[in-house]
Amino acid sequence: MTREEKEIIVKDLSEKLANTAYFYITDASTMSVASVNAFRRLAFDRDIEYKVYKNSLIKKALDTLEADTSALDDVLKGASGILFGKETGNAPAKLIQDFRKKGNPLPLLKGAYIDSGIYVGDEQLDALTKIKSREELIGEIIGLLQSPAKNVVSALQSSGGKLAGILKTLSEKE
Repeated sequence: MTREEKEIIVKDLSEKLANTAYFYITDASTMSVASVNAFRRLAFDRDIEYKVYKNSLIKKALDTLEADTSALDDVLKGASGILFGKETGNAPAKLIQDFRKKGNPLPLLKGAYIDSGIYVGDEQLDALTKIKSREELIGEIIGLLQSPAKNVVSALQSSGGKLAGILKTLSEKE
């Protein structure tokens, strides 16, 4: 690979990293060709991009980012693949988890960058699957804010009906 080709790859990867709020770095070094192909197929089906890069190129691309990604430098050993999700930050973590449920112990999660937060190590995978997207959080907050108002309105409506019934009964007695 020539220097110009490497520069093009680093430039493209830098743009991709800068334009996404989250990406996952996986260990692809011990995966067989068949398992890598199966993993790529599953990723493609879920609209997640998976590419394997040289660690030196990943490091150069990470260095171009404004965010501090120095914690990810330590995980860049062996062959590394990067997962880019398009919809939610937990989709790549769920992809890895689902792939493992099919009997594949790999790929291992080396690290993840999610909304300027860095997660290092495969033991973070369960926590990453539970991360909610911005839209999910906004929906939950709106639901929580609407809940008390709905309770007050329903209480007023039901007690208003009771009060009218009591007044009607009292007026009929006289």
